Amino acid sequence: MSDVDQSTQPPADAPPPHPEPIKAIPVRHYGRWVAAVVVLGLVALLFRAFASGDVNWNAIPQYMFNGDILKGLRNTLLITFLSMVIGIVGGVILAVMRQSKNPVTSSVAWFYVWFFRGTPVYVQLFLWFNLGLVFHYIDIMPIYKDEWSDFMTPFLSALLGLGLNEAAYMAEICRAGLNAVDEGQTEAAHALGMSHGRTLRRIIVPQAMRVIVPPTGNEVINMLKTSSLVIAVQYYDLLQAAQNVGRDSGVVVEMLILAAAWYLIATTVLSIGQYYLERYYARGSSRQLPPTPLQRIRAQLAGGFKRPGGAA
Repeated sequence: MSDVDQSTQPPADAPPPHPEPIKAIPVRHYGRWVAAVVVLGLVALLFRAFASGDVNWNAIPQYMFNGDILKGLRNTLLITFLSMVIGIVGGVILAVMRQSKNPVTSSVAWFYVWFFRGTPVYVQLFLWFNLGLVFHYIDIMPIYKDEWSDFMTPFLSALLGLGLNEAAYMAEICRAGLNAVDEGQTEAAHALGMSHGRTLRRIIVPQAMRVIVPPTGNEVINMLKTSSLVIAVQYYDLLQAAQNVGRDSGVVVEMLILAAAWYLIATTVLSIGQYYLERYYARGSSRQLPPTPLQRIRAQLAGGFKRPGGAA
């Protein structure tokens, strides 16, 4: 046996030595810095171009709450809301018709979706507005009869052109949501004695809403912007109001910038509503919902008042 110097050996009950700290060298992301410099340079050039242009920036806040501008904004929001109501109701009906085993109803629904998705909404607006050239009267015998020019107003032309076109897109969104629900849900509901209609209302549609809501929110925002096309049928909307005010006051470009600002404000409000609506319907699929932006801000503010030791 070899002699071992016991003085150099640590005692058996001694704690293990602490490992040396790891010297982590951060990865250099030079591409990010280059991209940031390029983007900031482009933004600076854009601001410089607008700053050097002959733009009367004072006219934008001056006409921000002009009566004509607000009237056009109100009409834009109204036509957007009513068109989406027609689109959502019609889309649900068409989606159920597409799912039907009746070949007549499914074929009619397929043809409707094929036609309205295949033609531009701008053409459809012009078509509704100019049908008076071939139909002089509208005659629904027991209900209504009038001249077509009095019946098909710019408002009704815009409503039909936007709403019926939107129904075709909403039909496909609703059909995708209904197909996303497992067939076993329907079979289990029928085994419990529930009718087909009650199964749709109580079982299928609530689960399909989680799939339907996000694209529907996008369609609402898209409808708000697409509503600017109703200027083609002489409906007084935000764009028409901005053009009229700009032509009368001599600040055409400034009023178009003002119209863009109002569109951005409206789409921002709709985006916030869409976020919370999606969060509401995500309760059944997520055990813990992610914090809202307001909750994240509050958490960051609360964390800033805490000391490093943990005490407030």
